Amino acid sequence: MPGSPRVPGNCADPLIRHATDNQVCRITLNRPEALNAITPDQREHLIQLLAEASADPGVRAVVLTGAGRGFCAGADLRGGAAGGERVPGDVARTIRLGAQRLIAAVLDCEKPVIAAVNGTAAGIGAHLALACDLVLAAESARFIEVFVRRGLVPDGGGAYLLPRLIGPHRAKELMFFGDAVSAADAERLGLVNRVVADGELEKTAREWAERLATGPTRALALTKQLVNASLDTDRTTAFAAEAAAQEINMTTQDAREGVASFVERRSAEFRGR
Repeated sequence: MPGSPRVPGNCADPLIRHATDNQVCRITLNRPEALNAITPDQREHLIQLLAEASADPGVRAVVLTGAGRGFCAGADLRGGAAGGERVPGDVARTIRLGAQRLIAAVLDCEKPVIAAVNGTAAGIGAHLALACDLVLAAESARFIEVFVRRGLVPDGGGAYLLPRLIGPHRAKELMFFGDAVSAADAERLGLVNRVVADGELEKTAREWAERLATGPTRALALTKQLVNASLDTDRTTAFAAEAAAQEINMTTQDAREGVASFVERRSAEFRGR
């Protein structure tokens, strides 16, 4: 009912746990026996949860992680393709409405999204992590561009994301060979922000998320939008977008609070508005 409090862990789908606490929405893929390989139904639910977090003023940061010893082993292919003859355009449509929508849901979420990578992140699972705004990796984590092992072309925006993170030559190396990348090597390459001990991953993700949740939420959303678009635009377009973002942000309560706190020489108290 409207106005009723959130109940941590209150989730109808046992395959995706989610709870909101201290204005942080924590989403956990919960198929540990399958290393959290994503089914179509899970994918749709995850897209929905990200859209809801984006629109909910009570959510100011998101943490995405996996249960058990894997973050996400990719798409669950065990169900096989639907029966019947494949029509030209079916595959492109499936990718566009499936994997690409999932990655877009992360990139377009107006709240900061932290990936807490607790084990294997392979295929679309790796891209799901790399699409997040910040990536924390446990020491046991590893990233695998597994597509080449199956004779497949990377999907879920991999060929878009990887070159922007590590450059085209490194991206091709990972995608051409499909070798597992350790957490330490992922940090060295620039795929992750920080590697932490396995036992510290949840704590660190919570600390980062709660810090973001006390920040100027709309300014963070606009900053995310500018950075995500920066590599796809020319300078004139980027500068125009920056000016427009500044115009929008200066109408927020948090921007006024930030200026007032500076003048008054005190810490700012941002409300996310």
